[in-house]
Amino acid sequence: MERVIGIDPGSRVTGYGVIDSAPGGLHFVACGTIKTTVKAPFSHRLNEIFDGINEVIQLHGPAVAAVEDVFLASNPRSALKLGHARGAAVVAAMQNGLVVHDYSPRAVKQAVAGYGQAEKSQVQHMVRVLLALSASPSSDAADALAVAICHANRLFV
Repeated sequence: MERVIGIDPGSRVTGYGVIDSAPGGLHFVACGTIKTTVKAPFSHRLNEIFDGINEVIQLHGPAVAAVEDVFLASNPRSALKLGHARGAAVVAAMQNGLVVHDYSPRAVKQAVAGYGQAEKSQVQHMVRVLLALSASPSSDAADALAVAICHANRLFV
């Protein structure tokens, strides 16, 4: 069994999802979001992401991290901010001794919905089904769980 933290980075909201993965299946551990202070300077928001991911890792003790890659946004400034947020999350994982695996948004959607162009609502629904959750997590937390599931699918192939 391996505990995986999936991370869906965002400069305002970063999703995280923790699952246990074994040859027999997937088991939900925890999920949630790290919301940054909107009015704070960007560098402070990056620190909030770092601290939040650090806290989640220390609380749940994953063995490995899976992080969604930056997609090409229509706004280059947004893509840069997303890249910074992703960097803060990756450094938090690495500082805790985790190996970090990167997955494209297309690969994540393919892993949970069977279709690389799946809508957010489809991803949310499939995460709920695959992990047998009683309710759907927020879209950011569902995306993070999907990243963790994507990594888990590659472990026992």
